[in-house]
Amino acid sequence: MSHQGCDCAPLISSACLLVGALALKKQAKFSHRNLHELKFIMSLKQQIDNDIKKAMLAKNKEELEALRAIKSLILLAETDKSAGGDVSAETENKLLQKAVKQRKESADIFQQQGRKDLADKENFQLEVISRYLPKQLSEEEIVTTLKNIIDQVGAKGPQDMGKVMGNATKALSGKADGRLISELVKKLLAS
Repeated sequence: MSHQGCDCAPLISSACLLVGALALKKQAKFSHRNLHELKFIMSLKQQIDNDIKKAMLAKNKEELEALRAIKSLILLAETDKSAGGDVSAETENKLLQKAVKQRKESADIFQQQGRKDLADKENFQLEVISRYLPKQLSEEEIVTTLKNIIDQVGAKGPQDMGKVMGNATKALSGKADGRLISELVKKLLAS
């Protein structure tokens, strides 16, 4: 009995996929919990694509514009010759941080020029982009981390700022703003 051309074809192909997944599960000896977690892990690009679809259905033009800007950044990074078609999570993070920084600067300029409408638009895009960044550390958490780094490096004063900043930017990459890190390191080394 052939199922081609009838309404049950999608159900049969879904069943085949399920059987294939179960076979892989047995073969690789994944636990049920791991398989469940794997199903929900998706790349930033996939998350953005899903959110673009949701924004289109909700007819949310402002959010759609911000999401398309993020997708554009990712696609540009993928076409970059040095990336080789794949973009790492770290690179995605850096792209998002750069976009956030640009939006903040633009919003500040628009605010100074008295263009509240454009500043609001930039701030909204900043909020949308920030959703995809890792949780930012509080100032107290940053200070604690910096004190540990200062102890590890053995920094004694402002002359050791380069050593501390090198380690701090690696340790706090994506978790804190570089300008804030720099200001806090200066304060800690001056005291």
